[in-house]
Amino acid sequence: MKLLTKAYSRHVHHRPFILSSIAFILFFCLLASINEVRFDRLIDLGQCAISKLQYPSISISTTTTTNSSSSSNATNNLAAADDEIRILIGILTLPDQYPRRHLLRMVYGTQPTPKGAKIDVKFVFCNLTKEDQTILVALEIMRFDDIIILNCKENMNNGKTFTYFSSLPDIFSHDDTQKMLESDDGNGTTTSSESSPSPPSPPYHYVMKGDDDSYFRLGSLVSSLRPLPRNDLYYGYVIPCPSMDPFVEYMSGMGYLVSWDIVEWIKESEIPRSHLDGPEDKVFGAWLKEGRRGRNRHNAKWSMYNFPVPPSGCTHEFWPDTIAVHLLKNQPKWIETLKYFNATKDLKPSKLYHIP
Repeated sequence: MKLLTKAYSRHVHHRPFILSSIAFILFFCLLASINEVRFDRLIDLGQCAISKLQYPSISISTTTTTNSSSSSNATNNLAAADDEIRILIGILTLPDQYPRRHLLRMVYGTQPTPKGAKIDVKFVFCNLTKEDQTILVALEIMRFDDIIILNCKENMNNGKTFTYFSSLPDIFSHDDTQKMLESDDGNGTTTSSESSPSPPSPPYHYVMKGDDDSYFRLGSLVSSLRPLPRNDLYYGYVIPCPSMDPFVEYMSGMGYLVSWDIVEWIKESEIPRSHLDGPEDKVFGAWLKEGRRGRNRHNAKWSMYNFPVPPSGCTHEFWPDTIAVHLLKNQPKWIETLKYFNATKDLKPSKLYHIP
């Protein structure tokens, strides 16, 4: 009995210890469970924070690469623009000369663009005066975008040439070109020109005034211009016909060309605007003489000449080394000229047509 009492007493004595031990173990298990949850949460938070740190660095890297690429492209574009020859050929004509413009579009549009050159052919006339012109010319502009309408009354020898040259710096001004590069995307959002290459300066190295009865061979024109200066240049077929001295008089109205700095001078100087009346090509030469401009002159004779018939001191037979042929007043003369220079040589064979 004493033994049982002692055993029971010992068991009762150790019970608090056992209970406290069990409680202690449960506490540690609970604590471990809580810490595990917190640890996992910390890991998740850490991964989230790391990912947020990583994505901006990728974005910055991408942006930097894009900006670097844009900068590189812009530099390449500027370098390419410096190397190319940019020419504006303005053909002075009349609003009602629809068939002639159609012919010239085919004549110049089918000539291959010479390598390293940008040539724009525009038709130039004064304000429209008839209702049908406002429709038909507008349709031409919508389709071809190759017409310049000057703010003047149509004329031949009373300032049209001055208005043409003096208007060009404003028409092709850098600020206006930049505005054109900023376009509306159709949703009311303006697209910035920041990523677009800057327009070249000057917009054209050379500007030509040409007649609508002249045929220019663009490849030959560019080849003749490559070695010439890009400033203070006056280029064409010198008058009088027998002369080879480019300083003797002036360049024929069939087509003469000046560098862009002379175009800007015509706009700013009082010399041209004070002398507007008279044969336009002769008056133009007088401007340059009085203003001491066009010190670099190039006489393109005899690569420029009048149609061979009738024979005269201003012409000769067709030959391969031709830049321009003048006085193509009717379709038979155009056909003979285009046939000699094999203007249709690039016509591709097709089952759609048979042309002997």
